[in-house]
Amino acid sequence: MKLLKSSAKPLGWGESFLCLALAVAFFQLAYASVKIPAAGLLIFGYAYFLVRLTDQPTVRRVFYFGLTAGFACVTGQAFFLWGIFGPAAIVLWLVFAIWIAFFTAIACGCIQRWGKAKAVWLIPFIWTGLEYFRSELYYLKFSWLNVGYAFPNFTIAPMDVFGMYAVGFLTFAVASIISFREFVKKKWTNLFWIGLVLLIPLAWLRSTIIAARRERPFPPLNLVGVQLEFPSHGVILKMLDHALAKNTNAPIFVLSEYTLDGLVPDSLKNWCREHSRYLVVGGEDPAGKDNFYDTAFVVSTNGEVVFKQAKCVPIQFFRDGLPASKQEVWNSPWGKIGICICYDLSYTRVTDQLVEEGAQLLIVPTMDVEDWGRHEHELHSRVAPVRAAEYGIPIFRVASSGISQAVAWTGNIVAQTSIPRVGEIFSAQFRLPMRGSLPADRILAPFCVGVTGVILLALLILVWKDKRAKPKN
Repeated sequence: MKLLKSSAKPLGWGESFLCLALAVAFFQLAYASVKIPAAGLLIFGYAYFLVRLTDQPTVRRVFYFGLTAGFACVTGQAFFLWGIFGPAAIVLWLVFAIWIAFFTAIACGCIQRWGKAKAVWLIPFIWTGLEYFRSELYYLKFSWLNVGYAFPNFTIAPMDVFGMYAVGFLTFAVASIISFREFVKKKWTNLFWIGLVLLIPLAWLRSTIIAARRERPFPPLNLVGVQLEFPSHGVILKMLDHALAKNTNAPIFVLSEYTLDGLVPDSLKNWCREHSRYLVVGGEDPAGKDNFYDTAFVVSTNGEVVFKQAKCVPIQFFRDGLPASKQEVWNSPWGKIGICICYDLSYTRVTDQLVEEGAQLLIVPTMDVEDWGRHEHELHSRVAPVRAAEYGIPIFRVASSGISQAVAWTGNIVAQTSIPRVGEIFSAQFRLPMRGSLPADRILAPFCVGVTGVILLALLILVWKDKRAKPKN
């Protein structure tokens, strides 16, 4: 990657369009890394050229450059939204793009008010604050396409130390230092690089210590998943019999979200009782006459529903039920198991609570409709490995038509299904750790939101003062 030379003057039109094009190109290449995992590291190029793009003569101009960059990035990856929402997808793409525009505008304001030498240290806080707010805190929250999800599996082992938002913070810190290196005192850049070099082995050491503490001398747990998409009750029983014949020693069988269109029928309860197996299945728990909770039910070996968990974050603009009123872990015979449904896994504010309650494993019934296409499935499959590595606990995710995954606590995928394969059966064996833990960015990211708010307020006050100071004609 050729680095553009920094100067005291803002970028001209030619350099600006070059940075815009390269930022979008690196983003698309990084997120096209399913077949070439190492390509995910190209997300550094996206961060670098996006930071360079913030060096504009006016905030208005950089806002539109950022909006264009964000729109080009999201449409290249979330084009499947057009098949789901039609022309309304344009609005959703703009919602994502405007957060990139906010980032470039606020960063540009910092450069103009306080200079590049100071702005370089604020940029990673601004990026992380906006990324966390967009992903976790407001109604249209959407965490996909974050910097942390782009990194390939072989780089996410220390995620349980940093977390995905801290990875984004460090990525933009490096990009800022390199982008405006001529304006930062050498001693500060040297301290930054020394700290970064020391941080990596320390993170690996801490990750190794945490891993040793998680070892548990108990027998492994076998789980079996069956991909089914809106099946009839007869098909469900047939597929469960087939799965049991292939996995006679497995105590827990898992079906996807919305396998049932209501409560658990007696036929499935009888199957559990007859075969002495546990079943986790997605269905609907009625809430009044016209609504419901999108729920995962746990049926025990005696044919009774012993646990249920509703979806915490129903998908916006879908008929996806009411949000859960509470979150609990299932105290199973093998340990504490957290259950989150589909989209819930994308939100750390949902999964963090399960880990804090002692979850040693996450089971995730998921609905990925076959018609949504391969790329939607591939994007969704990026979440589970990152989340497993962050917490240091395994995840068993069963989708309706792919990609279902069994992910070890290290973030490594030990089993997964193909696309599209309704009816595919897969299994995995996990040794549950003592418990999971939250990474450091669960403190860092909310702090960055506060810092970004203070920066934005300071910039607005300065603009207001400038307008007041102008003489009236």
